[in-house]
Formats: sequence, structure tokens, C-alpha cells
Amino acid sequence: MSAYERLKIDISKPRYDQGTYWGRAQHFSILTNPLNLLASSQQLEDSKQIVNSYRNGAELPGLTPDQLWRAKQLYDSAYHDNGTESKKMFFFGRMSAMVPCNMVITGCMMTFYKTTPAVVFWQWINQSFNAAVNYTQKAGGVSSEGDKGETQKLAVSYCAATSGAVLTAISLNKFMAPRFSPMIGRFVPLAAVAAANAINLPLMNVDGIKDGIPVLSADGEELGKSAKAARSGISQVLVSRIAMAMCAMFLPPIAMAKLEKRPFLTKYPKMNAPIQVLLVGASLIFATPLGCAFFPQMSSMKVSSLEPELRSKIMARPNLPDVVYYNKGL
Repeated sequence: MSAYERLKIDISKPRYDQGTYWGRAQHFSILTNPLNLLASSQQLEDSKQIVNSYRNGAELPGLTPDQLWRAKQLYDSAYHDNGTESKKMFFFGRMSAMVPCNMVITGCMMTFYKTTPAVVFWQWINQSFNAAVNYTQKAGGVSSEGDKGETQKLAVSYCAATSGAVLTAISLNKFMAPRFSPMIGRFVPLAAVAAANAINLPLMNVDGIKDGIPVLSADGEELGKSAKAARSGISQVLVSRIAMAMCAMFLPPIAMAKLEKRPFLTKYPKMNAPIQVLLVGASLIFATPLGCAFFPQMSSMKVSSLEPELRSKIMARPNLPDVVYYNKGL
């Protein structure tokens, strides 16, 4: 008897119900867990072997449901699987690297935001990390034929997002600093990050905006492509990303404004950056999975909201669906 016949677990789907917010939050809390980064090469290889063996109908005697799910979670955290082959992801491009990397970068962005060189440097570092994550998560699974076009698109997006973030931060520092209280200046990095996301996402998905993305039936059958679905997905991802940034970049500056008046930071001003990094990290641990879970990965759209041509094509089918589904992206 194969392990699948014994356990009856479909590992092609997430462990938790993606139709509920809490189920999605649990799924992303596992996917973004920084502890996944501590897994050794041997542990990752073992998880890959278990997943592939289970898919191929091997017996795997003694394998428990928890062991299977743990192997699948480690596999998903480290490998990009396109259905035919799996490639190990770049270490800093993995979802589990988001919290530790972003806590350092964001903490430093909010500590060193007053001078132009510091603004340029940390915004550049932030967008470079974002580009690494985007390339790893999006381009890691494309074919060699598509690598060149995908890399060019990522390069354009990276340059535009970095320029937008730097210009936003410098402009706000220049025009707001003389007119508002110092507290307002602490939120300049947040505005820069929001601006960069607003530039980055449409550029990264320009093909979808132009030509549409696949929309599927409830059974997974592709029904056509929709640009409206692409725009809806981009909007959802933008809301999630800005919400995550707000959690990590709104509360810590307020806390730091009060802590800086206390004797400890007055005596040890160099502790400002480490404390800010820790505050951001504490926020990101919760904000990252909760923000990613705002919308289902496979979002839905009413057939009546689609483009007329696609809507007519779907309505001509014998079994008319009320809604279609599409992958909103991350």
C-alpha cells in the first residue's frame, strides 16, 4: 500500500483551509517562518525525497501525517517547483528570509532617514532585497527561454522602484522637515516604501495588464485570460504589502519617539538602531503572515465583471459558472 493510500493527504494543496482568513494566516506563518532558514542541506534534501516519493506512490512505512506536512513545508520553503522540476531557491530570496532581512533593512531605514546619503543607501538596499525576492519567487521557475525577458522586466522594475523610493524620500525630507514636527519625518520611509510598491507591482505584471492572466473554473480548467483579473490581483497585493509595511513602520517610530526621551537612550544613543530593528522584527513576525493572508491566493471574480469578449465565451459554455478564479500573486 502506498503512503498516499494510507494517509489520504493531498499535498498539492495547503494544509489549512484557504477559504478562511485564519487558515491563510496559518499557511503563511509556516511559509514565512524564519526557522526554516536553519534547516541543513541534508534536512532539505530529505524533505525533497519524502515529497517526491510520496507523489510517486512510494510506500514510506512509518511516515506520519505530521512528518509528511513538515517535509512538505520545508520543501516549499526552499525549492521552486514548476511541476516538472524543482530548483533550490537563492537563500535570501526565500519567503522565510523576509522577516529577518526586512527587520534589519526597515529598522535601519527608519533610524537613518535624515541625511540624503543614508536615504539613498538604505532605499537602494531595500529595493535590491525586494528584487532578489521577486526574481527568486517569480523567475525561479521559468524556462530558460523565458529567463531573458523575465530578467529584463525585473531589472526595469528594480530601477524604477529604487528611483521612485529615493525621490519620494528625499522630496518629503526636503519639503516636510521644515514645516512639520520631527515625528512626521519618521514616517517618510513608509511613504517611500508605499511609492516603490505602487511603481514596482504594475511594472512586474505589465504582461498581465496588457494580455491578461489565466482565469480558471472551480475545477481548475483554464477559461481564458483577463486583464481585469490581473489589475484586481495587483490591487490586492498592493494593499497587502502596504498593510505589512504600515504595521512595521508605523508603531515602532511612535515607540522610539518616547524611548529616545528616556535616560537609557540618552546615555547610549548607539542603541537606537538595534532597538529599532528589534521593534520592527517583533512587528514583522505577525504582520508578514497576517498581511499575506488578506486575500485568497486563488482569488475570485464574477463572470459578469469580466471583459465582454471573455464573458461571452464563458456564457456560451453548457455549465455556466457564476465566478472564475485567478492567482493574484504575491
